[in-house]
Amino acid sequence: MHFRSEPQIQIEPIGAGAATPLNLLDEQNFCGRIERQLRENILPFWIRHARTNEPQFFHGEIDSDLRPTTDAPRSSILSSRIMWAFSAAYRRYQDPSYLAMATAANQDLERNFWDQEHGGLYWSISPAGAPLESRKQIYAQAFGIYGWSELYLATGDRSALDRAIALYRLIELHGRDREFGAYFNDCGRAWNLLGRSAPAIMGPIADKSQNTLLHVLEAYSNLLRAWPDAGLRRDLRALIETLLDRLLDARTHHLRMYVDADWTPAVNSVSYGHDIEFSWLLVEAAELLAEHDLLDHAKRQALAIATVTLKEGVDEDGGMFQHGTTAGVEDFQKEWWVQAEAAVGFLNAFEISNDAAFRTAALRTWNFIEAHFVDRVHGEWFCRLTRDRQPIRSEPKIGFWKCPYHNVRACLELSRRLRALELSQAR
Repeated sequence: MHFRSEPQIQIEPIGAGAATPLNLLDEQNFCGRIERQLRENILPFWIRHARTNEPQFFHGEIDSDLRPTTDAPRSSILSSRIMWAFSAAYRRYQDPSYLAMATAANQDLERNFWDQEHGGLYWSISPAGAPLESRKQIYAQAFGIYGWSELYLATGDRSALDRAIALYRLIELHGRDREFGAYFNDCGRAWNLLGRSAPAIMGPIADKSQNTLLHVLEAYSNLLRAWPDAGLRRDLRALIETLLDRLLDARTHHLRMYVDADWTPAVNSVSYGHDIEFSWLLVEAAELLAEHDLLDHAKRQALAIATVTLKEGVDEDGGMFQHGTTAGVEDFQKEWWVQAEAAVGFLNAFEISNDAAFRTAALRTWNFIEAHFVDRVHGEWFCRLTRDRQPIRSEPKIGFWKCPYHNVRACLELSRRLRALELSQAR
């Protein structure tokens, strides 16, 4: 086993550590607040508003006042994320209304997004169901794996697992970089590598991106839970090692956002939300492989990332900023998914370190969400806020990217981890 050198900056403790006794469930009923948000706001909102009159169709976009945008394109990632979110909620709570939503999303993907000729998921379709962007973005295929593997875990539906396995094999066959490691961003409809020959549909033109790779990481992790295949296990391990050795900057503890095939950075940008999301997804993946040295290394890196992100990316009010560079914050707006990942990432860091400052950071993030992101009029969460915490009303409530995946997952992860911490403290 080989990794590049350990972090070159000194990571100091940021809190009182184990000296402070904690009972997270007693702190304003933290866990109960999270579960009420999930089951009384987020999930009911999507059940009421996401589906059209066509049984297997979802709205491509609904604005902040709940008005459908009738000509909005529909994305495969929205339907995949709906399938994941409601499959995961059904697996936890066994509510048949959740299963109905997951099943509808599955049918939508199979009937409207699956390429019957070449396999894989289209990037986008028209409101009527015709392909608009037929390329095979690896990011979208990863979310197909994530959603279908979760549907299998929730229901035992073998056809869902078969879809996930088919996508995994297509990614390995066509999207993997056998020379420099990990996976490219873009393939054409017939799975030909596009590289820099086509306009980018996710950020600047680049061979690889942290956004694509961290979602392949989570997809492969979830598939391994459902399908403990030796080849998949090797591929997940190789991806973890490559991300730690090549994508993570050991000097700054930020992910390189966009890189060339050989890992040369293409931009000097920092995404605080992706950094903190990677920190806990990395540990989750390493735990699945159950290899001591790898897991120990992953936990050390996760703590380093969380420490730097808390120091550099969190505002005085507890909300996390959007983007920056290694020189500092550039985008002071705050987006819903960034806050969701921050709460989980900081709680994960607390579980690793028992440093109370991370627990406080997770709680402050959740308080910020409840105070400023929850829409008390129309339901769900606002998409984006200005730095002075005003909702940006031009952003959709449901959209190409605005989905129930990040906040549903945050609620499920936070409540599960908090319950486990409570049980461990009671012993």
